[in-house]
Amino acid sequence: MKKSDTTCYKVSDTGNCPNCRSKKIIKNGFTKNRKQQYYCKSCKTRSIDYYTNKACCKNINSSIIQLIKEGVGIRSTARILLISTTTVLKRIISIAKSIKAPPISSGQIYEVDEMRSFISSKSRQIWIVYALQRKTKKVVSFAIGKRTLRTLGTVINTLLLSKAKRIYTDGLRHYKSIIEKTIHCVKRFGTNQIERNNLTLRNNLKRLNRKTIC
Repeated sequence: MKKSDTTCYKVSDTGNCPNCRSKKIIKNGFTKNRKQQYYCKSCKTRSIDYYTNKACCKNINSSIIQLIKEGVGIRSTARILLISTTTVLKRIISIAKSIKAPPISSGQIYEVDEMRSFISSKSRQIWIVYALQRKTKKVVSFAIGKRTLRTLGTVINTLLLSKAKRIYTDGLRHYKSIIEKTIHCVKRFGTNQIERNNLTLRNNLKRLNRKTIC
């Protein structure tokens, strides 16, 4: 079924592909719900007349983004939008891939820190490393992975290429081997802004929550 601003029509009635509007469509078996499936020879996509799931709606991605910002979990998002949890996860991945890297100005001061999260279960820990520009308080680079030099280096190398004036970090020993001593700074209250940002994220995103806000 192809949904426009005013009406909805069946693929079987019009004989047009909902993606490319081509007439070269053929029957292609049935789905698990015993619905007739059609295959387009032009764009090589499959479609059906009626979608039981609501994931075909045009504004589903914007709804997922809004619910995530409000701190709604994956399963709760699926229940509210009447779609499967697998679809929610796939859409989140596709949305993340479409995000463009922000421009980085040269000669700026940055703060770098890492947050711990998990995948599937709390035994599978993962770290989110990101850099915050002190003047604009915007995230300029991030990396997700284990707490290793490789993950940290992805963020630090971006800052070094932008000719960072100074980089503030915590006392993690990994930073000393990848940041030059002339621009590396570890001191009390040096990472106040990024720590405040971490606390804001933990309050808004359930996946980053801890037993306390510390």
